[in-house]
Amino acid sequence: MLREDGTISRSKINSRNSVGSLHLMMLPAVVLLLIFAYIPMVGIVIAFQEFQLGSGFFDSPWVGFYNFLRVWNMPGSIQALINTVNIAFWRIITMLIVPIVISLMLNEIRRTFVKRTIQTLVYLPFFLSWIILGGIIRNILGGTGIVNNMLETAGFDTIAFLSDPRIFPWTIIWTNVWQQFGFSTIVYLAAITGIDPTLYEAAVIDGAGRMKQTWHVTLPGMLPIIILSMVLSLGGILNAGFDQIFNLYSVPVYETGDIIDTFVFRLGITAGEFSVATAVGLFRSAVSMVFILVSYCAAMKFANYEIF
Repeated sequence: MLREDGTISRSKINSRNSVGSLHLMMLPAVVLLLIFAYIPMVGIVIAFQEFQLGSGFFDSPWVGFYNFLRVWNMPGSIQALINTVNIAFWRIITMLIVPIVISLMLNEIRRTFVKRTIQTLVYLPFFLSWIILGGIIRNILGGTGIVNNMLETAGFDTIAFLSDPRIFPWTIIWTNVWQQFGFSTIVYLAAITGIDPTLYEAAVIDGAGRMKQTWHVTLPGMLPIIILSMVLSLGGILNAGFDQIFNLYSVPVYETGDIIDTFVFRLGITAGEFSVATAVGLFRSAVSMVFILVSYCAAMKFANYEIF
C-alpha cells in the first residue's frame, strides 16, 4: 500500500513479484500452446486448396469448398461420421456415470488403506498408452485370448470382441472406461472432500440415512464438477478416440468402427489426400466448437453454472 511519504510498502512489491513469478511459470505452457496449437492453424488454408507438396501454401490452386463436397460424396464418409457420434456419445455417458458411481462407493469405505489401494489400482491404466493397452486387450479379448480360451474350455461359443462389427463399438466404449475412469474418480472424490461436513451433520439430525445423505448432500455438492466435466466432454463429441481405435480395429469392423479420425488418417497419410483430410478435420473442429458453445449456454441456463 502507499505510505504517507509517497513510497510503496514492501508487501505490495512482494505481491507484485509473486504474481510476476506465477506468470513466468505459465510461459513454457504458453509457448508450447503457440507452437503446437495456434501456429499450425495456418495449415487450415489447405482445406480450400488442391494442395501440392511441391507448390506449398502459396502456389497451390484455390478450389474453395470443393474438398468438402468431395468428402461428402466419398464412400464411407457418412458412415464414419455416424460411427464417431455413436461411439463418442456412449463414451461421454459411460464416463459420466461410472466415475460418479465408483467415487460414491469409494467414499463409503472407511478403511484408509483399502480406499487408497483401490484408488491406485483403478488409476494405473490411465498412465499406460494405447500401444501397450492395445496389446493387453488383444491378449485378453482376441480370438485366442484369455477370455475366449476360458469360454471354449467351459463349452461356450467364443465371442469376437475385436472382429464382430456389432460387438466392436461396445468393446471400444468399455475398454475406454477401464482406462479413463480412475482419473475421473479421483476428481470426483476431491469434489466430495470439499463438501462442508456440517451438511452431513444436519442431514443426520433430520433423520437422513446414507442413501438420502448421498442424494441430498453429496450429489448436489458434486454438481459443479459434474457439469464442468459434461461441458468439457461435449466439446469432444466428434472425438471417439483415434489412438484406441487405431490400435484395435481391422478391416472387418470398418462398418461400425471406422471413425472420422481413422478415415482422415487413411486419406491424408495413406492416400496422400492432404486437402480432403484437412477439410474433414476443419469440419470436425467447427462442429466441436458449436457443441462447446451450446453446452456453455446450457450449463448457465439450467444449472446457473458459469465456467468463464
